[in-house]
Parts: sequence; C-alpha cells; structure tokens
Amino acid sequence: MFGYGRNNFTWNGTLRELEGSYPAFCTERGQSNMIASPSSSGGIEVLLSTLQNSGDVESTLNTLNVLDELLSAGTDRRIHYMISKGGSEALLTALVNNARTFSPNYNILLPLLHLLAKVGHRDRRIGMKAEEAGAVLVTLNLLKHNIRHARRVAACLWVIQVFSSSVSTANLIGENYGLDVIYHLIPQYTTKNLHTIKAAINAFAALLYTKANVWSIVSKGYISGLLKLYEDWHSKDTHHVAIAIRHALLCCLHNATQTTGGRQALISQGGIQLLYQTTQTCLLSKSLECLVESTVQLMRKCLPKTPLPLTSDKSAYTFPLPGRPHAVPDVDVTPDESSVGSDAEEDEDNQEANSTDYDDDLETDLNKLCLRPDLDRPKELLQQYSHLCPELSHDFQELVMSSESEESSTTSSSDDEAVMHNTFLPSSHRRDRMSTARSDSSTSSNGSHTETEISIKGHLAAAAQLEAHDFHSHSSILSTSPGCTTMIREATGETPPGQRREEQDGDEEGAEEGYHRTTIDRLLERHGACIPHHVPKLYRAAAAKTKSIPGFGILAFPDFWGHLPPPGHEPMAPRKPNTQRNYFCPAQGRRKTTFYTLSFTITFKHNEDVCYLAYHYPYTYSALKAHLKVLQKSVDPAKVFFQQQILCGTLAGNSCPLVTITACPASKGWKDLHQLRNRPCIVLTSRVHPGESNASWVMKGTLEFLCSSDLVAQSLREAFVFKIIPMLNPDGVINGTNRCDVNSEDLNRQWCKPDPVLSPTIYHTKGFLYYLNSIGRTPLVFCDYHGHSRKKNVFLYGCSIKETLWQSGSAIDTVGLKEDPGYRTIPKTLDRIAPAFSFNSCNYLVEKSRSATARVVVWREMGVLRSYTMESTYNGCDQGIYKGLQIGTRELQEMGVKFCHSLLSVTKDTKLLYSRRLINHIDLDHNILDHKSHNCFEDDEPPCVEEIEYFTDFPTVKYTDLDSDVNSNMASPDEEEEINEGHSPAKCQQDCINDSIMKGNLFPPHIRQASIDGLSEKRNTCNGVSIANGQITS
Repeated sequence: MFGYGRNNFTWNGTLRELEGSYPAFCTERGQSNMIASPSSSGGIEVLLSTLQNSGDVESTLNTLNVLDELLSAGTDRRIHYMISKGGSEALLTALVNNARTFSPNYNILLPLLHLLAKVGHRDRRIGMKAEEAGAVLVTLNLLKHNIRHARRVAACLWVIQVFSSSVSTANLIGENYGLDVIYHLIPQYTTKNLHTIKAAINAFAALLYTKANVWSIVSKGYISGLLKLYEDWHSKDTHHVAIAIRHALLCCLHNATQTTGGRQALISQGGIQLLYQTTQTCLLSKSLECLVESTVQLMRKCLPKTPLPLTSDKSAYTFPLPGRPHAVPDVDVTPDESSVGSDAEEDEDNQEANSTDYDDDLETDLNKLCLRPDLDRPKELLQQYSHLCPELSHDFQELVMSSESEESSTTSSSDDEAVMHNTFLPSSHRRDRMSTARSDSSTSSNGSHTETEISIKGHLAAAAQLEAHDFHSHSSILSTSPGCTTMIREATGETPPGQRREEQDGDEEGAEEGYHRTTIDRLLERHGACIPHHVPKLYRAAAAKTKSIPGFGILAFPDFWGHLPPPGHEPMAPRKPNTQRNYFCPAQGRRKTTFYTLSFTITFKHNEDVCYLAYHYPYTYSALKAHLKVLQKSVDPAKVFFQQQILCGTLAGNSCPLVTITACPASKGWKDLHQLRNRPCIVLTSRVHPGESNASWVMKGTLEFLCSSDLVAQSLREAFVFKIIPMLNPDGVINGTNRCDVNSEDLNRQWCKPDPVLSPTIYHTKGFLYYLNSIGRTPLVFCDYHGHSRKKNVFLYGCSIKETLWQSGSAIDTVGLKEDPGYRTIPKTLDRIAPAFSFNSCNYLVEKSRSATARVVVWREMGVLRSYTMESTYNGCDQGIYKGLQIGTRELQEMGVKFCHSLLSVTKDTKLLYSRRLINHIDLDHNILDHKSHNCFEDDEPPCVEEIEYFTDFPTVKYTDLDSDVNSNMASPDEEEEINEGHSPAKCQQDCINDSIMKGNLFPPHIRQASIDGLSEKRNTCNGVSIANGQITS
C-alpha cells in the first residue's frame, strides 16, 4: 500500500492493492495499462499512466482526486517527486486530450487546470514542457472561448501565468494576442469576480517579464491604461478590500518599466506624479505599507539618475597590492547617457535568463555534494601549522609549581608581540619581497621576528603607503601619535630593524609620560574604569600598534572608554506612517553602479557636543587585542589552558590572532594527558565581514564564557579544545570597509582556492583546518559568526545533501543516500535555550553562489558535518521574550553564551550531557522561550521553507498565494455566471480573496460527491482516501 505515516512516506504500492482499493480504476482499458509492469511501477507512475490514457470520465476524476489528496496532505517534496516522475507531462497530455474534443467536459478540465497550476508553479521547466505538448495554445483557446465564465477564465489564467515562467512561452502567448485578451479582462473598479480580476492582472504581469511583450504593450498604449486602472482602483477602494489587486497592478507597471521605452512611457503619461500622489494618501495607513514600498521602488527606478555632489566615488586612499602596479584608476566623471539604456537592457536580459525560481541556485550535482576535492596545496606545507596546537606539546609545569605558573602566564601574555615564529607569511609573498629587504633587516638572537619586523620585511608596499600619508600629531588626550610615529619610523627604516618589541614598548610608554598620560590618568582617577573586561590603557596601547592606511591618530572616546549595554531593552523603531525614505541618488564615477543615500536629522542636546554615529555597536581590532590580554590575565593557568598565538600577518601588516582554550589536565599522568590530547576540536571564527560588528559581540560573549568559572564552561573546556579566530579580517575592520578586505575582495568568497598573498588569513585558516584533518583531529563543530542586515532573530545556516536535493526538485533518488541528521542537533538545542534564536529561520541548503564560503568549503573539503554560519540580526526579534525589541550587545553576548551551552548536545560524554547539576544550571524555562518553532523536534519531513534572500527589485508570486487563490476559487458555489468582455463590471457572484490555504478542495462539491459515490469509499480525515494506521486502505 501507500506508506502514509508520520515517520516516513513512500509512493510504492502494488497494483493489486490499488485495484482492490479503487474498483473504478479497473475498467478494461485502464486495467490493461495498469498491469503492464506490476513489479516495477510505483503507485505514482500508475496514477499518471491512468490519467494520460483513461478514456472515461469517472476514472479520470478518481485519478485526479487521489492525486489531489496525496499532494495536498504533504509538503512540496511530494509535488517535486511527482514532477520528477513525469507528473507535469502527464497533466499536460491529459489537458490537451480533453480540451481538443468537440465538446470539452469542464467537470474534468476545471480540476485538471487547477492541479496543473499547483504542480506547474513548482516546475521550473513547465513552460518548455507545455510548448512541447502543445498545451500553450490549447489553454489560450480555452480562455478565448470562455470569456464569459468567471471560474473557467480564472483557471486558464493561472495556468497561463505558470506557463509564462519561460521567456519563449511568454513570447508565444504574446504573439497569439494573449496580451490583448488578458488586458481587456481587467475592468474598472468593482467588487465582483475579484478572483478572476486578480488572476488576469497576475497573468498579465507574468507575461511582461520579456522584452518583446513589453515593447508590444508600450506601442499599444497599454501603460497609460494601466495607470488609469490603478488610479481608479486606488480612488474607489476606500475600504481597502482590494489591496491585492492594486498591488498586482503595480507589479504590472514594474515589469513594464524594465526597459527604457517602458520607463519613458510611464514618465510621459504622468505616471510619476500619479504614483507620488497615491503614495501620500497611503502613508497614513499601516495596512497599505506594501503599496508604499512598491510605489517607491517604481518611482526610484523611473526617475532620472541624479549624480551625487562628488568628483568620484573612489576612496581618497588606495592600497598597493603585492605584484601589481600602483596606479590610480581613471575615473569617468561624466555619465554616459547612452550607456545607461544599454546597461538597463543588459540587466534585463540577465534577469530574463535568471527569471526562474531561486532553486536554480541550489547545487544538484551529486558528485560536488558528496565527493571531497583534493587539497589545494602540497601536504608537506601542512606541518608548519603544528605549533598552532600547543596543547599537544605543552609540558604543563603549572601543575607542579605555582611560581612557574605565574612565569608561564607572563610569558604567554607577550606571545602575540614577541614570538613571530607563530606568524606566517605566504611563501610566495616571502620570495617576492623578502629579497628586497634582506640587506636592511636582521633577526633577533633567537631567530624569531617581531611583529613590526614582519611588517617591514613582508609588507613594503604598505610601508610605502604609510610614508606617502605623513602622520600629523594631534593634541587630543586620546592621540595615539607616539605609537604611530614609532610605527612610521619602523616602516621607513628609521628604527633599527633588529630592535626588540620590548624596547619599542618602552619608548612608547616613555612618550606617554607627558601631558597626554597625565590627562588620561586624571580622567580615569575621577571616573574609574568600570567596564568589565575593558582597560582603557590597554586599549590605547593596542591602538598605538595598529597599522591603518590613512594613518589614524585619534581614538574615538567611546572606544577608549568602553561600551556598556543599554540600561534597558529598546523597542524596534518602525517607520512612522507620515515619513518617507530617500532611496535614490546615484553616484558618478563608475558606470553600471548606483548608490542610494539615507537622509536623517539629529538634534544635539548640548552645545559643542561630540556625537559618534555608527551602523551598529562598534567593536574594533584594538578592542579585541586589549580584550584578549585581559582575558588571558583573568584565567587560572593551573586550571584553564589559554594560549594566544598569531595565525599570520595581514596585507597591511597587522596580526591575526588565534586563541586556544581548553582545560588543563588533572595531572601530568599519562591517562590525563591522553584524554587532553584526544579531546575533539571546535573551531570558531568571526568578523570576516568588517561591517558585521554584531558578530564580534557574539564572539565576545563566547570568549568570556569559555574563560569563566561557570560549571558549564568548565565542562566544555574538559570536553573540547576550542580553536578561535575572533577576527578574520583585521585590515577591513581597521580601515572601515563593510564586506571586503583592503584587496577589495569579499574574503568569505575566497575559501575554495585562497590566494596566500592577497588573502593570507583565509589561506592559513584553511591550511590549519587541513592540518587538523590530516592528524585525525577534524573539528567536531565549525561555526563562522556573521551579522544579517535584513532578517530578524539569530539563526544558523548549515549543509545537507538530502535537503538540498529535496528543495531543488532534483530527480535523484535520495532513498539510498545515507546522511547523518546530526547537523540539526545544535539548532534544535538553541531553539530551546536561546531566546533570540529562531529554528524556523535556519536552513541547510548548499547553494552554488555560496560554494566558496567557509561553511560550504569546511563541510565539503574537511568533512565537518556541523559546519555552520551563525547569523545575528542587526535589528531585533519577532518572537519570544525579545519580541518587538531591538537587539543590543547584552543580547548578542548572551547568544554567544547560549551557543556554548548548545555544544553540550554534541559531547560524547553522556554522563556530562545528562548531568543534573548542569541541566539545573542552564535556563530551560519553556514559558520564557515562547518560540513558534517548538515543533522542530517533530519534523518527519524537513520543510525547507526558508527562502534565500537575494536582492530583487519586486516580490514575485509565492507558491502559497497561488495555491490559496486556486483552492478558494474551487470552494465557491458552482454557478457559471457570465462576465462581460472589456473594462466593465461583471455580473457574477462576489468572490472575496481568501488568504488561508485549504487543502483537499480541488474539486467542487458535486464532483467530489460523484467521486465518493464512484469509489464507494467511506472517507476519513483525507477526503480522497481512507487512512487507517498510517496506510491507505480500502
């Protein structure tokens, strides 16, 4: 039988069982087709074969009814499975066969059209399949012959909308006057036939995704007509019952303005003034927010480009990359008007080529999903990362003498400044430039290089840039000029290259003894340093050693003083109804590039006040360096193994720190040391995108928790070795870029084959992961902390082969694929314990466009099952105790703590996992965690409903919207009243748009009753079949 239970679902069923359950299928013609291959055919193949070949009405209706029940009860995965078995072709063949008869039977055609709309909307090739089957013109002819029948028209329009996903199909419909037919079905304002009107507008909008159809309506003056229709519906829809229709008309206008001709036509017909006036009346109503957003986008696209008052959009500073000529690119400050149109056309062509569903981006190549690629470097190079695992070779003398513990702590605290055998420069980088500086450099007595010396030898280009921008000392009490001046001398060769870092630190401290040092001391004595894990003096010292391209010399006071979380929770600030956003102000300089500005007003409360504006709560590179020093001094070296090392140097000469945290062994005995050296690794990274400072606050919470005396932290240190790289892009953070490094590249798109010279932090992080893999210490968990600018809450992205194939609609049979579902353990745990976390926002899809990100590469190349990207919102939460509240640093740090708590769920020590002491220590108050995703532990079929957020100019029709319209239309009384052709009110029953999705209502009442009588079945919860004990039975 059909397996129809919670825990599994299979389409397999024998023909004998099917024949026994549905006698109506066993007509002579149908039975001969069905018993052709009883051993090899599954139930779905039998149903589709019957649908294509059945000649009587009853068998066809019964087959459609069963298909409807099966597809309505499950998720989209079932529809995709049906598509992979030829479901779309079977429905198209049945449509053509039934429509080409002398007197078409609409009792069959109506449910067939509705089922085709539901299935075809999920089939990316439905348009081409319809052309091959000859169903496109058949459907268009059905529409033309049923103009006066509202429900038939609506069904045909939905199918035409689905067919129009293919450019060639949409052009075919336009060439056969489909645009004209559908345009004249859109009437002036009325309260009748809203379903049909909405279907007509959506179908018309779908046809306008092609240039040929847009040119056609522009030449016929239809844009003027669409504007008049929108004005009419807007002015007369005073009770806002037709918002969906008004929005659909805006969608038509949006698609019609994809070309230069369409935009010019809208402007010439007064469209901008009309849209502006209608928007002003919508601002006072929150329910009309969707219309305001759509109208503003439309005006933004059609308004002429206005250049910003800048000579160039290029930065005033440049960074010469190694091996490349240092030349300022020519900037064309005069916009080329002729190129604007061509660029728009080119963009439109690209949009047409990519107008299919976002699932096209999902990886469907099983080899790429399953096979592990070869190393991107020789294995011999991996041994250089061995010293980044100091816990494997440390002698743990702290366990013997407490005095040595203090000495070890002091030595360890200066590792990042004095021990440069932990610093890597790419070998090619070294070969290219070390020879140039050989005569001017020397090494210290022990053969190790200081951080400054590496910057001199390995980064001459950066030094030249620093020399070009002369540093001017400032009189501010927060000036970092002594350190920066020393750095300039080092870079230009004025400082002896063999000078030790300790001597340089002494010079800097001596320079601070003057006015600046005294003023800072007086300030700190008066107010005190009250920020936990923040010491202003340490911060200033770290900032003095930081190398920036502009040569920054003044610290922002909030950074120096430290950050305290807001005293209370702040509500998210929605856009007020009577305000508008400033979207458009393109810039000069680069063609094909448009920038948008945000205008706002600030009222200062105090005279001569200084205010600092930031996109999010800042977290600087210097703050990280100072924070790590404070943490290192705060731990007990006899209990906590905390080692800070330098992964590598950056392009601009800054260091990228790597931190190791674990518990010291109980003794120096073999058993305890063996347990330590066999602890699984957990690798955490953050801040690869400099603008995502919220990720650093989450990482700050993680670091502080792991170094604390908390019982859970102690248990985690005893169970795991944590390898943490808290800032993967120091140069970007220092110089204020948003997503890129100083090489103008997004480092989170360089993981496949990172360049050792241009992307050193990614190259060496990947190399270190390779090394862990090569010595049998593949990380148990890898997580890259990020920030998300458009979504609320905190959530995880992971990787799953099966879920990717299911969501993409791949024809690959996943039954034989074995996949460990453990990648869901941590997200499910976080959903229970973290108030800001949303399981419903997580997904585990592998996209082609993300194939070079850390998450995918670590999963694919290193075989890390639990490889994640953790996204933290910039905005706030829409669930739980933080619902409606802006997220602050306190909540972000709490998220870092909760992520650590979730790691208990993957420990191999079951005693630790079920320790009552730890469980009581973790807050598991289910009343507090008022999440909507508590069914995440009961998923029998992963929903995969999370859409990937790409930048789109206008929202498209979703599956659920079309399904809702189809089901609502078929649930209405079966009265075929006539509608008038043209723009006039129709004479038919009033249809209200019902947004709820009703499953199993594909057939009108009299057809459903006929099917019940024909089947002679007593229906249970699903109307099409009798379900008992998880099986379809007779």
